[in-house]
Amino acid sequence: MRVIGLMSGTSADAVDAALVEWPDGGAAGAFRLLAFVEQELPAELQQRIHGLAAGRLAGADVLRELASLDVQLGERFAVAAAAVAAAAGVPLTSVDAVASHGQTVAHHPEARASVQIGDPSVIAERTGCTTVADFRPRDLAAGGEGAPLAPYFHYAAFARADEARVVLNLGGIANVTWLPRGAEPDDVIAFDVGPANTLIDGVISTLTGGRERLDRDGARARRGAVEVALLERLLDDPFLRRPPPKSTGRERYGTAEAEALARECRERGTSPDDLIATLVAFTAESVARACRDFLAEPAAIDRLLVGGGGSRNPALMDALRAALPGVPVEPFDAAGVPAGAAEAMAFALLGRNALLGIPNHLPRCTGASHATVLGEIVPGRAPLRLGSIES
Repeated sequence: MRVIGLMSGTSADAVDAALVEWPDGGAAGAFRLLAFVEQELPAELQQRIHGLAAGRLAGADVLRELASLDVQLGERFAVAAAAVAAAAGVPLTSVDAVASHGQTVAHHPEARASVQIGDPSVIAERTGCTTVADFRPRDLAAGGEGAPLAPYFHYAAFARADEARVVLNLGGIANVTWLPRGAEPDDVIAFDVGPANTLIDGVISTLTGGRERLDRDGARARRGAVEVALLERLLDDPFLRRPPPKSTGRERYGTAEAEALARECRERGTSPDDLIATLVAFTAESVARACRDFLAEPAAIDRLLVGGGGSRNPALMDALRAALPGVPVEPFDAAGVPAGAAEAMAFALLGRNALLGIPNHLPRCTGASHATVLGEIVPGRAPLRLGSIES
């Protein structure tokens, strides 16, 4: 089964699209990535998404902006789907489905609610492909956090009988997946750790007036020095101490928090590079503490595999190695999965399972009361054919 997975993460900086060929049966390990593309979102569109998520709009404008962005992102996702099919040399008529995570603009598991936009009807109409979307609400309805969902793919792609692995995604938010040696699905532990790139990118954008959107190649962090007092204050965070299952997003680590840190930096005369270095250390130490407190001591971890945009930041990768001495730290690529493609591939798998009627999450990781099939389906132009096999 050929499925295009689409992902726009917490940072809202790009749409990732992966075309993956999956086995038609219940097994998921023998997959083949046919193509991957990353399409950058314009800064203006990113700012609108962040503004909506941060509650910066006047009350009368919120619903119009939500509806408008829902359609505009649906168009962007459809373009990305067409682009990845073209990159693979595969006509869209030969694609079985598109599976879209969408763009999260609100995540409130305490209210059993999470909102992703990027209208799947637009995607289905533009591509002609059956489209699966809105994966989080069913998990929330079953008592879960609605996240993290990618660990289902992490288990399929990275679990090994002879190696205990931590899979770390460094997108806007950092999340970890623990795969003990020979793990069964119920052995997997996964949760959101805290911020990865949300605060770093937000501070840089604020301090540069939007001229820069990220710390490219970790250059600022490498020039800066960690402020120990600020680091300790950041680490004194109730969310970091809370046991899993847990999830978070821009509601906790978003625009307001980044602006407050940037303002403090200006008022104290702190070097912006020192602040970025401190935020990099904050992410790395948060991951290390999460491993020690909730997963395993470093000596029991055979490998730390890193994906997401943070895997391309040498300063952050070095900080992880320093925070977890003795643990080999490598990008996903070392295990056969391109680091940038992994989350889009994850939702391609979730979409495939939805069409086959196979549960596509790990309830222990999300806190759901039972395993179920996540995702809502919008038929494409071809007749909708749903599978049904034993999981």
